[in-house]
Amino acid sequence: MIVDAKTSSNPMQRDQLTRFAWLSIAVALFTIGLKTTAYLITGSVGLLSDALESIVNLVGAVLALVMLTIAARSADKEHTYGHSKAEYFSSGIEGTLILIAAASIIYTAVERILKPQPLEQIGVGLLVSVGASLANLAVSIILQRAGKRNNSISLTSNGKHLMTDVWTSGGVVMGVGAVALTGWQILDSIVAILVAVNIIWTGVGIVRLSVAGLMDSSLSAKDLAVIDQVLAKYKNKDLEIHALRTRQSASVKFISMHALVPGNWTVDKGHQLISKIESDLVIEMPDCAVFIHLEPLNTPLSHENSIIGEYDL
Repeated sequence: MIVDAKTSSNPMQRDQLTRFAWLSIAVALFTIGLKTTAYLITGSVGLLSDALESIVNLVGAVLALVMLTIAARSADKEHTYGHSKAEYFSSGIEGTLILIAAASIIYTAVERILKPQPLEQIGVGLLVSVGASLANLAVSIILQRAGKRNNSISLTSNGKHLMTDVWTSGGVVMGVGAVALTGWQILDSIVAILVAVNIIWTGVGIVRLSVAGLMDSSLSAKDLAVIDQVLAKYKNKDLEIHALRTRQSASVKFISMHALVPGNWTVDKGHQLISKIESDLVIEMPDCAVFIHLEPLNTPLSHENSIIGEYDL
């Protein structure tokens, strides 16, 4: 039987992360307005591609808000492990929308190559685009730091997407500037296509990360090393650990294992030992849930691992 489980996750703390999603929504609306204005002024398809990506940013930010709200809910009868996996849906859908936006950009750019149009008032358009990029840069840094600090895939994905927007906007500025210097209108469309390729790369990466999370990937090598260090303090002739299994579920790290102790120990003594192990793991790895199965050391059946994916330390 599972004798104990501990976790440091706090739904109220997770709920506070929605303020970062609101910040992302605000900057998305701001940049959409700026970049659309820049496109209308210049007629640049490169600047239009930037505006289209900002619309995707807005959708992604709204999805992040919704899923962060769901993920912060406490466990219930239908979801006994909590709702943390909801974050993977927002990142997965955002990655898909990025790919759709990239396809739209390529289509528009190819059409402009076949039917070229001159750019107008390039200087004004570039100034507006740079202003939008600076806003995205600031929010991207905030989101990525918050995502890393709180182990939130929704915030991290949204932040990386905004950072990609910053780099691609820089490419667009270079493309429009090259048109101004050379007069070669085709350069604007070529840069737009390169922007789309970069967006595709980001979208595929986000989707792959989301799928890995939904498939219950194990914890990183770094986390496993921390677990090993904690358990090494307790392992001796009276304690054997095996059948360790881990998985990452958005913000929560699930850890389960079997603890084998002498059969003549009392339940209370065994419980005290595994409670210390659980407490140490929670201290070293915030937002983890630990499950330890207590078994007698001298029983042959206790040494048979029959669950796929488990391993000994």
